[in-house]
Amino acid sequence: MGDAKVIPIDSARGGSAAQPAAAFGEEAGGRTGGRRPSPLSALPSPPRDARRGQDPSAGEAPDRTAAVAGRIADTVGQALSGPLGGVAQRLLGRGWEGRAANGLAFLRRRITGDYEVDEFGFDRELTEEVFLSLLRPLAEKYFRVEVRGVENIPAEGGVLIVANHSGVVPLDALMTHVAIHDHHPAHRHLRMLAADLVFVLPGVNELARKAGHTLACNEDAQRLLERGEVVGVWPEGFKGIGKPFAERYKLQRFGRGGFVASALRAQVPIVPCSIVGAEETYPMIGNARTLARLLGLPYVPITPTFPWLGPLGAVPLPTKWTIQFGEPISTDVHPPEAADDPMLVFNLTDEVRETIQHTLYRLLVQRRSVFF
Repeated sequence: MGDAKVIPIDSARGGSAAQPAAAFGEEAGGRTGGRRPSPLSALPSPPRDARRGQDPSAGEAPDRTAAVAGRIADTVGQALSGPLGGVAQRLLGRGWEGRAANGLAFLRRRITGDYEVDEFGFDRELTEEVFLSLLRPLAEKYFRVEVRGVENIPAEGGVLIVANHSGVVPLDALMTHVAIHDHHPAHRHLRMLAADLVFVLPGVNELARKAGHTLACNEDAQRLLERGEVVGVWPEGFKGIGKPFAERYKLQRFGRGGFVASALRAQVPIVPCSIVGAEETYPMIGNARTLARLLGLPYVPITPTFPWLGPLGAVPLPTKWTIQFGEPISTDVHPPEAADDPMLVFNLTDEVRETIQHTLYRLLVQRRSVFF
């Protein structure tokens, strides 16, 4: 499999590969020997000097990889253009050809390495085509997330999203990413600042990097903000996500305000984010602390369903969510060196925390039911 090209994080946004649906649509109307042409036959193989991370003079290995990818695509395309095409149309409905062509073109790019990642490891195409596609049904159908105030997030430039954290499993962070990308007119991506544990868990580390997340440290936060990214932080950390159900919607301590200092240095606005519904997905009624210490985890939750129902107990409850983005808090009224003023940082941190807390109370009063 080819290597992806690492591109600067502040390079131009947008997709790297041409959309194959149009090319397929132009060819689908014609007939060749009474049969539709292969959906991928109209998709050109990436030119040798355009493959990410490959040298035009780098031997025959890239050619063999591209040839294998082409043969796979042609085989699948011929199958879809034959008798399977009618079956697919009955099962998938109209427009399946374009979707199939897009999917097969995506696989070809992954096999040949014709995709890009930034210096943090963010793979935009994989995030949009796979990660968000898997999370979207959970947000839209299961939690039925209602998004409010997304217009408070600027269409461009750096912005820091600060949110409450809860629910035992960090589903609230994932749902916030979906909410911003799908509901914001600019379809911006949320670059999360994650805890150390995320980057030491096998498999999770790689997925987090691919999705654009990085370690929760001031240096990385400031770099992302200065390069115009939407950065998300959950200052409560494990204290918030692992708090008992009896303390739901009561914000924990926000730490020393490092996120505020990063926003001040980068001169970007802070947008408070309040999330209602996540607290009840896994009602935490106990904590197996001894087991948590043995496993090196911050907590091992005990809920009404876990561990009593085994794997079934890990299924979250289908609560109704609301994600509210508040009005931006400007930081450019202060000079960048104000980040070294501990009193100013404390006051801004407290302002953000109080804004989120009051919004949570207001949303809870407005809520009709936990599940509806």
